[in-house]
Amino acid sequence: MKETQSSQNISTKLQRIAKIAKENRDAPLTNLAHHIDIEWLREAFRRTRRAGASGVDGITAKQYEKDLEGNLQSLLDRAKSGTYRAPPVRRVHIPKGDGTQTRPIGIPTCEDKVLQRAVAMVLEAVYEQEFLDCSYGFRRGRSAHQAVESLRDAAMKMKGAWVVDVDISKFFDTIDHKQLQEILRKRIRDEQVLKKRPLPPPRLKHKYA
Repeated sequence: MKETQSSQNISTKLQRIAKIAKENRDAPLTNLAHHIDIEWLREAFRRTRRAGASGVDGITAKQYEKDLEGNLQSLLDRAKSGTYRAPPVRRVHIPKGDGTQTRPIGIPTCEDKVLQRAVAMVLEAVYEQEFLDCSYGFRRGRSAHQAVESLRDAAMKMKGAWVVDVDISKFFDTIDHKQLQEILRKRIRDEQVLKKRPLPPPRLKHKYA
């Protein structure tokens, strides 16, 4: 879906959140959830990858889009009232490296992807103010290619350098979620943004998505 006037409105809201976050770095933000409205969810849907496999409910993005406004309004009502509960994540395993190992990935439902994206848009605007300029991972508008170019330019300026490539094995499988929540609460105190609680993933066995 192409960028619309609605997309531009959301960009303005994101800039406003970023400005507030930058001006209040030492204080937790308590009033963020009100930004997530039907227009915000519409933009979240536009930004959500829709070509992937469906979640446990079997509903594809194309099917969800047939009654997009109604589905988004229902999602918004449940999110605002606190009755929304994230459905189980469909667990699949994809080949890794030379194919002798697999990497587990979780596939949320289309609806949950949209709400995740909506919350992520708020968090990105806040935490973008905390990153150093040398940080590239998972930042909007930045890429691995830019990181490599920056590294190359720095090495050429120093006329040589050591490059250390580090990969933490199974980092996201073992990360402490409680510690992550504690980190979030230092910056964000809006319970409507933080209260989304996923249910345990079902014990479904799929070799490939």
